[in-house]
Amino acid sequence: MLGQQANSQVQGTSYKIGNGMPAMSPTPGMVSPSSTSVPPLVSSGSPMTPTGAVITTTAPQFEQSYIENILRLNLGKFGTFYMTYEGNKEWNARIFQGIIEAAGRDHIIISDPKTGRRIMLLMVNFDYATFDEPLLYQYPGVVGNYPQAPSR
Repeated sequence: MLGQQANSQVQGTSYKIGNGMPAMSPTPGMVSPSSTSVPPLVSSGSPMTPTGAVITTTAPQFEQSYIENILRLNLGKFGTFYMTYEGNKEWNARIFQGIIEAAGRDHIIISDPKTGRRIMLLMVNFDYATFDEPLLYQYPGVVGNYPQAPSR
């Protein structure tokens, strides 16, 4: 009975949108719910003013200096990767050698040039890497120091 009574009350009723509170007119910097403005499209890393205007820059944007970005700059190079596996009773530390195939935020993929076997290494286990050749490296906002012939 209660369900039928609720349905009969709902059918002829018109509902107001909102919470019954008086509407506030938006102040500068405030977005109105009925506003149809769309936020500006911003390319990654572009600065914005407090009012939301995008500042266009002509300076080249470099990737930040994270390990995966440095490894990505050096795809195809042969390296030795030192990894530690805490709590592993069989082997606590391992050394892997191979050519950098790919690098992501949480992993490195290397390949063994002799066998062609690919190995995915997790960055959480990564200690350090060594290379027998110069590396490409770019620090944010500074033009990278590309390898040059060794001076003798």
